[in-house]
Amino acid sequence: MSEKIIIEGGHKLNGTVMMSGAKNATVALIPAIVLAEGPVTVFGVPEISDVEALATLLRELNCNVETFENHIIVDPTHLQSVPLVSDAVNKLRASYYFMGALLGRFSYVKMKMPGGCYLGPRPIDLHLKGFEALGAKITCDEDGTYEIYAEELIGTKIYLDFASVGATINIMLAAVKAKGKTEIENAAKEPEIIDVANMLTKMGAKIRGVGTDTITIEGVDHLGGCYHEIIPDRIEAGTFLILAAAAGERIVVQNVIPQHLDSLISKLKEMGVKMEVSGDSVVVYGLESSLKAVDIKTQPYPGFATDLQQPLTTLLTQATGQSIIEETIYPERFKHCAELNKMGADIDIHSGYANINGKTKLKGANVCATDLRCGAALVIAALIAEGETEIGNVYHIDRGYDNIDHKLIMLGARITRIEREDN
Repeated sequence: MSEKIIIEGGHKLNGTVMMSGAKNATVALIPAIVLAEGPVTVFGVPEISDVEALATLLRELNCNVETFENHIIVDPTHLQSVPLVSDAVNKLRASYYFMGALLGRFSYVKMKMPGGCYLGPRPIDLHLKGFEALGAKITCDEDGTYEIYAEELIGTKIYLDFASVGATINIMLAAVKAKGKTEIENAAKEPEIIDVANMLTKMGAKIRGVGTDTITIEGVDHLGGCYHEIIPDRIEAGTFLILAAAAGERIVVQNVIPQHLDSLISKLKEMGVKMEVSGDSVVVYGLESSLKAVDIKTQPYPGFATDLQQPLTTLLTQATGQSIIEETIYPERFKHCAELNKMGADIDIHSGYANINGKTKLKGANVCATDLRCGAALVIAALIAEGETEIGNVYHIDRGYDNIDHKLIMLGARITRIEREDN
C-alpha cells in the first residue's frame, strides 16, 4: 500500500504559514554530526521522511539518536565504522554526505551508491576526485558499493569543474580533520553550505571563505559537540510564494530569509505578482490582473534555483503568452511537464528547455509525483484546477515538505490523504 492525496481545486487560500528548517541543509548537517566526539543538538529539523532515513543510518553507525518535534539530539560517542549498505541509503541521494563525514572521521568508509529522486545523470565524480586529491584511494565493485580509504588525509588545493553543492559540502566534511590546509576553488555558494560550515565551526573546525568562490579549511585534530539551529527552507518558502501567487488571496509566508529568494521574488514581480517583503516574512496578494509570461534560466546560487523551476512551471501555465524555461543544472528535469499536460497545460518539452504556452485552464486528473519538486508543482496545479486531482507517489513530496497537508488545510485548502492499492 502507498498513499495518495486528493485535492479539490478552486478554493482561494488565506492566512499565515510558517516555513520549516531547510531540507537541503538538514540532510548535510545530520551526516556531519559523525565528525563530532560529543553530543550534538540540532534545532529546526523539519518533519520529513529524509530525516527518518538519516536517523536510521546514524543508528546503524551505533550513534544514540533522539528525535523530537523540531529537533534532534545525536550522541556519536560510541560511533563505529560499519558499511552503509542498507535500504536506508537508497531512500535519499544526500546519504552520500556520510562518505565525506566518515572519511574525515575514520579515513575509511564503505558505502553503496545513494538513491533519491531521478533527475537525469547525477554522477558523484567531483566528490570522488576531491577525496582522491586529499589522498584517498577509491574502489567500486560491480554492485555499486564504494570503498574509500586513506592512510592519512592531507590538505591540498581542489578545483571543482562545476560549482557543485554536494561536492563542496562533501569535500569540506572530509577536509576539516585533514592535515594542513585545504582550498576548495570554484566552490558553490548556496546558503545551505554556509549553514553546514557554521555548525562545523561551532564544533571546532577552522573554515574561512564560505559563500565565496574559495573555501579555506585548516585541519584540526578534534571536533566536539555543539548546539545549532537550521536556517529556514528557501525552497519551501519559494514553493509557498508561488503557490500563494497561483491560489491565494492574501497569504503571509513567515520564517523566510528574503535575500535567499531574490531571484524568485524578482521573477514573480516581473510576472505581475503583488508582494510585500519585510524582515523575515513575505506577503503575497491575489492577482488583480493577468500574469505576464517570463523566461527562466536555472543557475547555481544566487541564480534561479533548479528546485523552484518545477513549481514555477505551474504558475507559468497561468501567464499570458509563451514562457521559456532553460534548465542548466539538470537538463532532464521536466517530467512534471507531462503530468501538467494531463491536466490541460500546453507545454512543449525539448532537450534542456521547455516552452510553456499560456494561459491554459487546468482540470483535475490522476497524476503522479515523479520526484520531490514535481510533486510540489502538481500540488499547486491541483489547487487551481477545476474539480478533483489525485496525486500518487506522495512519498516523494513527504521527503522534502514538512506537514504540507496540514499547512495547506490551515490556509483553506481541501485535501484528503488516503491509502491506495499498489498495482
